[in-house]
Amino acid sequence: METNRTLGRSGIDVSPLGFGCWAIGGEWSDPDGQPLGWGKVDDEESVRAIRRALDLGVTFFDTADAYGTGHSERVLGRALGKRRADVVVATKWGNVFDESTRTAKGQDDSVEHVREALTASLARLGTDYVDLYQLHISDAGPDQGARLRDVCEELVGEGLIRAYAWSTDDPARAAVFAEGAHCAAVQHALNVFQDAPDMLALCEREGLASINRSPLAMGLLAGRRQDRLEAGDIRSRPPAWLPGFGEGTGADPGWLARVDAVRSVLTSDGRTLAQGALGWIWARSPRTIPIPGFRSVAQAEQNAGAIAKGPLTAAQLAEIDRLLER
Repeated sequence: METNRTLGRSGIDVSPLGFGCWAIGGEWSDPDGQPLGWGKVDDEESVRAIRRALDLGVTFFDTADAYGTGHSERVLGRALGKRRADVVVATKWGNVFDESTRTAKGQDDSVEHVREALTASLARLGTDYVDLYQLHISDAGPDQGARLRDVCEELVGEGLIRAYAWSTDDPARAAVFAEGAHCAAVQHALNVFQDAPDMLALCEREGLASINRSPLAMGLLAGRRQDRLEAGDIRSRPPAWLPGFGEGTGADPGWLARVDAVRSVLTSDGRTLAQGALGWIWARSPRTIPIPGFRSVAQAEQNAGAIAKGPLTAAQLAEIDRLLER
């Protein structure tokens, strides 16, 4: 059984795993038609899944203003309703978009945009504060990051946010935010195939929570082979930063072979493949909080079911390293 975790220095108590709300945003794209969502969604099923997760003890939900160009925030806000005070809501800013055409329009890392974006997110979420506000531009300059960190400190003082973080895979950038008193976390990629020892070391050193996106390797560790992807799914036309998938071919055979190599370890002790992958993350550090995505009640139940199974053992982690030859 995995117990609740603390969101870094904030002292905020959260469930040991959160739910990532990218997929429930539905379809959206860049100006050239590159899909940026996970395909079509049923909003009513999304609402049911969020409420089921709440019933199963999940208290942390991570979204972004850009997911579905605002749609994910709207669905999450509607699903939480009167239970808003029972959960910890994280969202992000930095990307700009046209909600009417569901199209991304670029990025804005200006100081002025922070308040504009937060005001819009609060309206869509139907709340008057955000628990964790995250910079969504992973490669923003460190100097500008310092200025944005200072704005976040002002927002904490005004009661509009409780804490903040940077969504980046660069420990040096994360360290810039960590200089702020109310920085509580860093969001970064972490899964069985994409370890992040330097980032985990930073989180330990600075007292930050490690919020883990792509904990199931964009679905490769979810138990399905991902060989039939609809046109509106980002994995059907994967951008350069998305590993494990080929243009129009679905999952990369090499990545599937790696899944098969560790399957028996991850599915030991009655776990599903996804539950084993989440257990690996918990075993890597007591600061980790994986945020698997979901689009159905069944996925919500499987992900939340990992909590009862808890982390893998040190011996299982070592065996996975041996099987992956690292």
